Amino acid sequence: MDYSASNETLWALILQLGMIAAALLLANYLRQKLSIIRKSLMPVAVLGGFLLLILRYTGLVHPDQELMEMLVYHGIALGFIAMSLRVPLKKEADGSGLTGLKSGAVIVSTYLVQGITGLAVTLLLGYTVMPGLFKASGLLLPMGYGQGPGQANNVGSSYEALGFAGGRSFGLSIAAAGYLVACIVGVVLLNVLAHGKKAARRKEEAGTHPGEDFFQSRNEIPVSDSIDRLSVQIAMVILVYVAAYLVSKGLTAGIAAAAPGLAATVNTLIWGFNFIIGSALAILLRVLLEGGKARGLIKRQYQNNYLLNRISGFFFDIMIVAGIASIRLEDIRSLLLPFLLMTVGGAFVTWFYLRFICRKVYPDYYHEGLLSMFGMLTGTISSGILLLRELDPDLETPAANNLVVGSSFGIVLGAPVLFLVGLAPKSDLLCIVTIILAAVYMVPLVVLICRGQGKKLS
Repeated sequence: MDYSASNETLWALILQLGMIAAALLLANYLRQKLSIIRKSLMPVAVLGGFLLLILRYTGLVHPDQELMEMLVYHGIALGFIAMSLRVPLKKEADGSGLTGLKSGAVIVSTYLVQGITGLAVTLLLGYTVMPGLFKASGLLLPMGYGQGPGQANNVGSSYEALGFAGGRSFGLSIAAAGYLVACIVGVVLLNVLAHGKKAARRKEEAGTHPGEDFFQSRNEIPVSDSIDRLSVQIAMVILVYVAAYLVSKGLTAGIAAAAPGLAATVNTLIWGFNFIIGSALAILLRVLLEGGKARGLIKRQYQNNYLLNRISGFFFDIMIVAGIASIRLEDIRSLLLPFLLMTVGGAFVTWFYLRFICRKVYPDYYHEGLLSMFGMLTGTISSGILLLRELDPDLETPAANNLVVGSSFGIVLGAPVLFLVGLAPKSDLLCIVTIILAAVYMVPLVVLICRGQGKKLS
């Protein structure tokens, strides 16, 4: 084999990952040195993605578009699998009662509010000034704002295959705008609340934060074992992802054989939402390992939460940088009007809906619950935590755990949203039907949220 630079296949992946690494390190340096960036609370990965995007359009670097899309697609699944493998801590289990379920309902109902808003914008434009607009593209608002660049990329790509030119870049642009809303608008709202003395900053004490990770739990495999502990975590993550691939392949082959007409829509969604299958299999593996320990078949705990958190953070950072860097601005130039209306309208409806609904769920820590949910439902869970730490630096309230536990419940409660995502592109009429179905599904979610306020399951 030729190991020199002339063998482009050999060095292509390393060079592309080097671009991402350099962008991350440069973004981290700028965030530390420039107070305006630091005070904006913009995540390093988001800044790194924008830096790489700018360098790409100035011609200084040349990211491989196809590779970047692959990193986004695989990164979201691998990150969620790592998160799902974690052993629940007692403090996390304490939030898994009715408040955790209600947090999941808050998350999914906000998706629906965003989806209704996005579809209202695209239907209005499609029947007036932009008759050629792909009307189902309004559903990219909850994908970009509510679920982040991974799902914006997946659903945007599937819509692009159905005829929405520039759908992937449009979805990723909405996700990028969501980060700006979370980090910039969120900070402004935080300061407004603090200035008006509506939200008091909880006392920050020296020492370890309760939300900080611990490197080792009791009865884990020893550090001095014959295999590195990190290797065990990565092996489990990759093994689960391979299993998710095989399950997805089996499902799509079965559906294609049984119902070829249905397969055209459903199979695309299965591959687009492969992270859900991966998360479910990771939870199954975790349950099997816990059952083996309870029966004495397994003596050690193989998962290490600290390392699994680091692995998920690594994949999410790579995914975010690659996703933003691969945005094709020329694809959304003709979509500027729906983009502006959706992103601005989405920010308004998300804030005002959460202002109302969070009072029902978090009466004892309303502002912490509100800002953390707003940060997550316009950006990601990390931007929600960043805003939360400004009010609750020691994470004394359950707000941080509600984001994690609520997201788990949200996977189950959000299943009907996947149906709506696949239904809307079929026709203009079904876009209207999707709005109606979304409004109907909101009713039981809001009833669940408002019922038994402030109580938890024993």
